[in-house]
Amino acid sequence: MNEVHTHELLTDDSGTETLETQETITNDAPVRQESLKTFSDYGVAPEIAQSLADAGILNPFPIQSMTLGVALGGHDIIGQAKTGTGKTLGFGIPVLQRSIPAEHPDYAKLPVPGAPQALVIVPTRELAIQVGRDLTTASKRTTLRVEVIYGGRAYEPQIESLQRGVEVVVGTPGRLIDLHRQRHLNLKNVRTIVLDEADEMLDLGFLPDVETLMAAVPAVRQTLLFSATMPGPVVAMARRYMTQPTHIRASDPNDDSVTKKDIRQVIYRAHHLDKDEVVARILQAEGRGRTIIFTKTKRTAARLAEELIDRGFAAAALHGDLGQGAREQALRAFRHGKVDVLVATDVAARGIDVEDVTHVINFQCPEDEKAYLHRVGRTGRAGHKGTAVTFVDWEDVPRWTLINKALGLNVPEPVETYSSSPHLYTDLDIPAGTKGRLPRDKRVLEGLEGEVLEDLGEPGRKPRQGGKPRRGEKGHRREEGHRDESRDEGRSRRRGKGHGGRAGEAETHDGAANLETGAAPNGAAAAEGSAPAEGAGKSGHGHGRADRQSRSETKGEGRRRRRRTVTEEAGAEATHAPAKEQAAKAASTALAVHLVEGEDGATLDRGVAAARRRRSRTRRRNGEVVSRTESE
Repeated sequence: MNEVHTHELLTDDSGTETLETQETITNDAPVRQESLKTFSDYGVAPEIAQSLADAGILNPFPIQSMTLGVALGGHDIIGQAKTGTGKTLGFGIPVLQRSIPAEHPDYAKLPVPGAPQALVIVPTRELAIQVGRDLTTASKRTTLRVEVIYGGRAYEPQIESLQRGVEVVVGTPGRLIDLHRQRHLNLKNVRTIVLDEADEMLDLGFLPDVETLMAAVPAVRQTLLFSATMPGPVVAMARRYMTQPTHIRASDPNDDSVTKKDIRQVIYRAHHLDKDEVVARILQAEGRGRTIIFTKTKRTAARLAEELIDRGFAAAALHGDLGQGAREQALRAFRHGKVDVLVATDVAARGIDVEDVTHVINFQCPEDEKAYLHRVGRTGRAGHKGTAVTFVDWEDVPRWTLINKALGLNVPEPVETYSSSPHLYTDLDIPAGTKGRLPRDKRVLEGLEGEVLEDLGEPGRKPRQGGKPRRGEKGHRREEGHRDESRDEGRSRRRGKGHGGRAGEAETHDGAANLETGAAPNGAAAAEGSAPAEGAGKSGHGHGRADRQSRSETKGEGRRRRRRTVTEEAGAEATHAPAKEQAAKAASTALAVHLVEGEDGATLDRGVAAARRRRSRTRRRNGEVVSRTESE
């Protein structure tokens, strides 16, 4: 491997933004060719080199070997390399080696001991998890603490980790800014800041957030920027925040295309009604290993994953509508081999670092050449071969023409392909006679259920109680149906209170009146042809003034009558009781019911008698209230 050192002006992809660099370093070796030297030969600390050796990583790749010598010296770097070239350790090793562990004598001299000394900013949660995993592997034999901070998880565990103290923080811009504004993330110690996949952060609109974080760290620092492409805003940000950076470019001299030569690219023009069948046949190709299928929309990803599971494949969906726990469950199942088909949106295109992905399928045509590069870059990693299959709908042909021209793929007119096309079987090594369902004897993987769904305490989501599944989890549909039934039952109860309850109340009152007067219940007297009482309502329905008076009287009288009946029964039972108990019950009887003698000699309750007196004093005549005697 021969490194070439030159002094060139860094220019963005459009040619409008320029940046003067200290030097430009390139090489003439394949990007995945391991160096003959070891990491120790490039000045890597023995603890970190041994941690990498324990993981089977002995020799650096070109982007790593070119970066280590410059980054360990504290210089700013702009690293430009294709996806999957191993640049994570290129910045990860200098970040770890330049951090001071807690047992070092200089640790107490830091402005804020325990605050992070290095900050790595990435665009997606999945990429944050992957970078954090690589840094943890490289620091296993050290005492350095690495914390991964991103949204979708509870704040409390992340805050507790920051309070205990960390040396390196890997995170997404949104959650980092939240914790910084809440004064939980102190950036006064930061000596190294890394911007990984800067062009993707530009596409996602994160550059303003990145600049906010850049302004919060000390002015004297080391800045490492890595990006597959160099758009104008990225070059402008580098010019603003970096000091005489070194431009490192890893390129394969035998690979003139924009994409990696290890990836075989197949483009078909397919009908959207036949895509599911074509995918099911491709998934049964010879030598097919882990496969990622990319879709444009979250709904398409969820639908296609369910369809493939129904056809017998071990598939899982990964999209933005899933909670963080479900997203991590799908990624773990994919990495551990419990599912071998991952249906994902572009949210996962930058964060899945699985080396043995053999196939990538673009279920729908990507938006532009950048999205295409990010998608197909998930295969052909770590020196492995890969296959990328892209479906182009009839309406997407103009878009594909632009992508083809930008990337130089020389496929201006994709071949029209159906699930029964002979060239589909020969192009992708699909056995003859393959159908759209996986045979039962080949369904050997556990599936998504083989991984535990963790409750991460996601903000905005209520914790589960009693094991009830959330939306998108197994059994949720049954819970929704149960909830609908309960809602209907509640409506019926409310309806009964609003309408039937009134009727029931009237029925009770009428029954009390019948008990008092000895009449037949439910209007039996009316059935015999008796005339309505004076003051009764229309058609004798009992809503007149006299009826209201009698109902009020009889309601109170009925209560007193029942109380007297209970009292008399108690008195009869008490005849055989001791004298003291009989005297006590007699006293309670006297207190419970107070009776008076009416005008006709009948015994009345005092309350009923008082109500009758109040109503009998006055009458209304011609709109005026007069005494009863005068009205008669």
